[in-house]
Amino acid sequence: MNDILLNGKSLTVDALMRITREGARVKACPAAMEEVKRSRALVEELVAGGRPMYGINTGFGKFSDVAIPEEEINLLQIKLILADAVGVGDPFAADIVRGMLAMRANSLLNGFSGVRPVVVETMIMMLNRGLHPVIPQKGSVGASGDLCPLAHMVLPMIGLGEAEFGGRVMEGTEAMAKAGIPTIELKAKEGLALINGTQCMTSVAAHALADAQMLKKAADIVGALTVESLRGIKNAYDPRIHEVRRHSGQRDVAENMRRLLAGSGYVTSQGELRMQDSYSLRCIPQIHGASRLAIDYVASVAENEMNAVTDNPIVFVDTGDVFSGGNFHGEPMAIASDTLSVALCEFANVSERRIAKLIDPALNHGLPAFLVKHGGINCGFMVPQYAAAALVSENKVLAHPSSVDSIPTSAGQEDHVSMGTIGARKAAQILENVRAVLGIELICAAQALDLQEKRRLGAGTQAAYDVIRAVVDFMEEDRILYKDQKAAAQLIADGTLVEAAEAAVGELK
Repeated sequence: MNDILLNGKSLTVDALMRITREGARVKACPAAMEEVKRSRALVEELVAGGRPMYGINTGFGKFSDVAIPEEEINLLQIKLILADAVGVGDPFAADIVRGMLAMRANSLLNGFSGVRPVVVETMIMMLNRGLHPVIPQKGSVGASGDLCPLAHMVLPMIGLGEAEFGGRVMEGTEAMAKAGIPTIELKAKEGLALINGTQCMTSVAAHALADAQMLKKAADIVGALTVESLRGIKNAYDPRIHEVRRHSGQRDVAENMRRLLAGSGYVTSQGELRMQDSYSLRCIPQIHGASRLAIDYVASVAENEMNAVTDNPIVFVDTGDVFSGGNFHGEPMAIASDTLSVALCEFANVSERRIAKLIDPALNHGLPAFLVKHGGINCGFMVPQYAAAALVSENKVLAHPSSVDSIPTSAGQEDHVSMGTIGARKAAQILENVRAVLGIELICAAQALDLQEKRRLGAGTQAAYDVIRAVVDFMEEDRILYKDQKAAAQLIADGTLVEAAEAAVGELK
């Protein structure tokens, strides 16, 4: 596996996933490291000259007008980390922590933050040697950046806090020693430069985004299998319909549906059995496609933020200026995360409606009630729809935008905050719920197909059917279903479902 080169400008979500989930090694671009050295030299020059600079020789937040004596400038940075490490709740998973380390190093490599090269080198060593700070999930208001979680990230670097290394959580100083990574003593500006950023919310959102890119394809595959099980009308996916609407997401989903259903003996033509299908079948391209447009927007914001300078103050070497601004404010990622939540919700909303249609004898075009042969003594798939409805309802609560909330902090100095980290965490929760709902639909669609006359499945849906039947058997009579539901959701989560369909029809849009 090739190393990932960090230069502050070209980190992508795909590359980040290689670092965080596949263990790809990281190295700093030499030219970028030269810029780091230049910005550090300017900071040291200005500190020696006594120029007042926020967070370097002044206090923080409401204390920004308090001058810090020269002999306490380094102590100021250590105290900042101690003061901000107030996280609450369960720790983040290792992939999220690795994302935070990688993106913070990448941001510093832009050369506008004034840290010493050893700061960046230490984070890269932590990544490459698998040392992961223990970072509680809660406590960030999303401005001034992710102060609280990033402070926990820094603690092991200075020999404090806790970290996971070699599969065991231990004191930060012990973990650094076992990994062979020297701890560092923070100098002027470095504590602030490490925690004044949006890398926590961006890491959580980027991982949810990466999973959403897989999930959007899975939603099309599951929807196509349901279309077949209900003998849906293929004309709704005719390319001419979608060309005149102009939306790329809609066109892509319609193309996926055509490819997945190619050669199917289950789908019908308009007027053959009925004139129209219900919206949950007929409008799959329009509904799934709209969520895809939103996911594209989130991707553009996330990749910008992954390469952005989110520090404060910002050091401009060419002019010698050090300006205090607001690049730490998480509003771009907050709105993007809330958008991702809404987009993901819609995949589950329409999936649950397809589940309800499959089990309802008034709507499922002649299939047995609740998809079971002997109803009454058997409940069939009655209650899995309850579970899907519960998850969809929970998603609606979780999708309330975090970014519309703000509680002032630091005695009103920080009078508008983004709550972006909360929004990103909620998007990740919604994604997990959506997988579960789609998994239930996948099981129901396969059951519906097995309750009717056998015909030829589509090129892609045959692969999907084979995948689900490899782990979930036909239900002849009531049995425990929660394990089946978990297995079906896992097929979506680990990419097995998408990989099988794409092996049959080629890469989906």
